[in-house]
Amino acid sequence: MLTLCDHALAKGPRQQSLGPIRGVTIGPIENSYHPNIGYGSPAYERTLVECTRLGATWIALTPFGRVGDLSGVGVDMTFEAPFDQNKAAVRRAIEMAHAHGLRVMVVPHLWVESGAWRGQLAPSGDAGWRKWAQSYRQFVLSWAAVAQAGRAEMFSAGVELRTWVTTPRAPSFAAIIHAIRNVYHGLVTYSANWDDVNDTAILGELDVIGINAFYPLGDTDGASESALRRGGEQVRAKVHALAEVWRKPVIFTEMGYTTRPNPAIRPWEWPDSMKNVVVDEAAQAAAYRALIGPMIDEPLFSGFFVWRYYSDPDDVSQEAPWGFSPRGKLAENVLRDAFKKRWASEERERLRPFAR
Repeated sequence: MLTLCDHALAKGPRQQSLGPIRGVTIGPIENSYHPNIGYGSPAYERTLVECTRLGATWIALTPFGRVGDLSGVGVDMTFEAPFDQNKAAVRRAIEMAHAHGLRVMVVPHLWVESGAWRGQLAPSGDAGWRKWAQSYRQFVLSWAAVAQAGRAEMFSAGVELRTWVTTPRAPSFAAIIHAIRNVYHGLVTYSANWDDVNDTAILGELDVIGINAFYPLGDTDGASESALRRGGEQVRAKVHALAEVWRKPVIFTEMGYTTRPNPAIRPWEWPDSMKNVVVDEAAQAAAYRALIGPMIDEPLFSGFFVWRYYSDPDDVSQEAPWGFSPRGKLAENVLRDAFKKRWASEERERLRPFAR
């Protein structure tokens, strides 16, 4: 079994022992109107310091490409700043994270200008899908090359692409994963949505099964923390079953809850679309505890990346006060406590549950 020290030079699908990923996603601030606070900047380094003090061992970087709508015409490689500038910034950001002792996952994201969900992409017919796959391939391979150059430890081949990877179109995505492996030689994952991971047809191509884990933990307003914990235990059971079936590590490539009442009922709801929201740090923290507690007790669960902090820790313009970020809130204390604990997956090296 390869270790994390070995895998960067290895090629092809493989089984890994990850140990616990105590991860934080750091979102970009790349707009040219806000210079010197994006990836690779002095401001970003302050965020790295905060992450290490929190107890994080990994960070995720999320460079974006832009699509106009769900028609799948193609990916605009430029997002907020010129593509070559963004590539250089992400490469610098990886190297800076390594200098702080942090491992890195690179997760190329798609920003849909119309505000629709990327999981509902719908190119027109076979020709439309071929054109879309070609454009996406160029986009993701460009970022895979950056990840390889920076020796990032993990790379996500895509994020929440439901209409592609859960349908008969999935083989064309599998072909892109094969192409990624010719460029990038670290661990390859894919960030499936929480409610379609079991239908995702490309899990066999991955080293690590990734889930964007915005699971609802309850369905009634004002649910008690014990009720939310039962919801967390149900998530744990699903993750355990998935890991058993595939004999692969499972991670949460994203997890988190907004800072509002009842955030665990519909946790995927985007804060920018909400109005007149009451900020509720206690509710956010309770949801964190209810999900994280059961998961760190699960031996077949290899860790998570919390969604999210930003590349400038002092920039509060990126989301509303009721947004996802736990920074400076009660939920941050929950994270700090969880990161300090010994996780059940730390016995993985001894138990070797994924060894063939």
